[in-house]
Parts: sequence; structure tokens; C-alpha cells
Amino acid sequence: QVRYVESGGGLVQPGGSLKLSCVASGFMFRAYLMSWYRQTPGKERELVAEISNGGGHTTTYADSVKGRFTISRDDNKNTVYLQMNNLKIEDTGTYYCKAARGSWGSGTQVTVFS
Repeated sequence: QVRYVESGGGLVQPGGSLKLSCVASGFMFRAYLMSWYRQTPGKERELVAEISNGGGHTTTYADSVKGRFTISRDDNKNTVYLQMNNLKIEDTGTYYCKAARGSWGSGTQVTVFS
């Protein structure tokens, strides 16, 4: 059974940092592109960052987070990370990780407040 367990969210002031983690199970993690998404109430879930599988680990980011967020992965731990620096109020939301397998996890809440 495919499962995603996100963690690392919290409350932070603007300019602060958080590092999110997501442990995936139930599929061959290293063979899949991994993505982080976020959702805020009343809005659709949006793609934040992706990291490819294989040796290159190519990354892509939404324009809104470029230069502030860094996605990485550890295939030995079936874990994908999202380092978030210089957080802004508009980064507030529930963050989810996902591969093209299975259903969404519960996510982890990030709240940036002044």
C-alpha cells in the first residue's frame, strides 16, 4: 500500500525557515519523480517543486518559491525534503509530497505569521 507521511511543518515568522520531510512507502521510491505541493483553503492544490528520479536529480520550482526553496531526496531513506528559507505569509498552507502513485497523505501545516 502506497503511503506518504509528511512532517516538519510549524509556525514561523516571515523570513524564517522550515525543513519539511516526507517518507514514502509501498512503491519503488527511487524510480519515481517526487513532488511537493501546497494547498490553502479555497484554492486548488499547487505544485511547488519537483525532483527527478535517477542519477541527475533534476529540480524544478514554481516561480513563487525559486531561490527560496530547495527540494532534495535520499533514495536510501525513501525520503524527500523541502528546505524553505525566507518564508513569506503567502507560503502558508498544507504541504504534501506525492509521486505518480497512490493517494495523498495528510500533509503538514506551515503557517507564516507576523
